[in-house]
Amino acid sequence: MEYRTLARSGTVVSAQALGTMTFGAEADEATSHQILTTFAENGGTFIDTADVYSGGASEQIIGRWLTAHPTEVTQIVLTTKGRFPTGTGPNDLGTSRRHLRTALEHSLTRLGVEHIDLYQLHAWDELTPLEETLRFLDDAITAGKISYYGFSNYLGWQLTKAVHVASAHGWAAPVTLQPQYNLLVRDIEHEIVPAALDASIGLLPWSPLAGGWLSGKYRRNVDPTGATRLGEDPQRGMEAWEGRNAQERTWQVVDAVREIAGAHGASPSQVALSWLGARPAVTSVILGARTVDQLVDNMAATDLRLTGEETQRLNDVSAPRMDDYPYGAAGVQQRDRPITGTQ
Repeated sequence: MEYRTLARSGTVVSAQALGTMTFGAEADEATSHQILTTFAENGGTFIDTADVYSGGASEQIIGRWLTAHPTEVTQIVLTTKGRFPTGTGPNDLGTSRRHLRTALEHSLTRLGVEHIDLYQLHAWDELTPLEETLRFLDDAITAGKISYYGFSNYLGWQLTKAVHVASAHGWAAPVTLQPQYNLLVRDIEHEIVPAALDASIGLLPWSPLAGGWLSGKYRRNVDPTGATRLGEDPQRGMEAWEGRNAQERTWQVVDAVREIAGAHGASPSQVALSWLGARPAVTSVILGARTVDQLVDNMAATDLRLTGEETQRLNDVSAPRMDDYPYGAAGVQQRDRPITGTQ
């Protein structure tokens, strides 16, 4: 396993994190504990969960595993998230001081710990003043409830605004951003990646295999079946399947991943994960596994080194569209035009 500092902090984490959204849902407690043990035994130290995963069951399952494995706990860097609804009341969601205080305390209880290493806001809240949210997070650090904080699913301007508001008030700065990022979803490179690099924010990509598309399990024009996120329920996700299946770019990426995997004797998943782990600003890639076998295969990606030519091929076939204003040629012309007093 490779290890990296958690962005600009001094805390060291494994270059792969264990995502636990399946715990208590697609993976029962016994399987979840096997996944946790396997992850730790193979050098994994970074565990990601959220208060809304399986209605809080994911945190409870992790908490019971932590209690049963005191030796492993000393090396675990634990992160959870708050923001989404945890009840039916008007204050049971958002990033207000009131909701986050309750959400954090409940997460600590379910996890059976007194302190969480990284606390992340699950999404932007347009109703709560940012100052209120950031002051709460700074207070939580001072109180010893959390060590660091970060965000998930923020836009570039939202991330940048939070960084500058925290700086202006002398509060602790965010250290991470958790976005969707993979070979089929690269639009964050337009604004979010540059914003993260500018602020020394570490990216923790979720859905690194694009919901299984990059694992090699799907075939062009063949409806998914069996135990897949799209196939286990014929009505779930088929709209997304039809949209991606119709895009030539999807199959160009999938075919390239398969061919490179074949050249290395590796799985397509390992190729996609290796590419992502080497992207600028990426600190740790979040693995989501329903089974121990899936986890073991995915963790082997840390040993795979793509050649420069292979990386460039993947970059080319998966390149996000940047040919429209303001990113394309017309936008570059506009930005580079000498200032004349008129536009």
